[in-house]
Amino acid sequence: MSKFVLEKDVSGIKDLTVITPTVFDDSRGYFMETYNERDLAEQGFKVRFVQDNQSLSKKGVLRGLHFQREHSQGKLIRAVAGSFFDVAVDLRKDSDTLGKWYGIILSAENKKQFYIPPGFAQGFLVLEENTIFAVKVTDYQYKEFADGVMWNDPDLNIDWPLDLIDGVELIQSEADKKRVSLATIIKNDRLPR
Repeated sequence: MSKFVLEKDVSGIKDLTVITPTVFDDSRGYFMETYNERDLAEQGFKVRFVQDNQSLSKKGVLRGLHFQREHSQGKLIRAVAGSFFDVAVDLRKDSDTLGKWYGIILSAENKKQFYIPPGFAQGFLVLEENTIFAVKVTDYQYKEFADGVMWNDPDLNIDWPLDLIDGVELIQSEADKKRVSLATIIKNDRLPR
């Protein structure tokens, strides 16, 4: 029996995957495997990760939508503490779902993980104070290839759950405030390679 339930090609977007681990609860607490290469490979999830990252964010932080034009990263994302709304936007040039997005709430409570393959932009909205993220990536970060799409691109029309942050003001980096539309990214040949 596998320790994971995989929902593949979520929302009809090829390769986007939600992974739910089996959690073993008892009076002492719980135990779960967050990653097991062999068990996941048996279900067709064969991804090589090169680095693990962890970060902490405040409620109301909105990051993204980030991607790398070269050395595009696949990301396996989960919440260690707190919760956030995570979004993936398909930027694969030859994809039938180019420009389509999918969003999911990841939380320490639901323990779901979200795999976003290379060729996507990714962003998130933090829903609770002191939210801790854990991210496994398939390639290293190269600042010279960093790029992004504006979080509120009207053509993408992402349904960010702003009502869940109770009127807390959005907190963004200066770079994210200056992001451009997906149409501009496409026009200027800046899609991930």
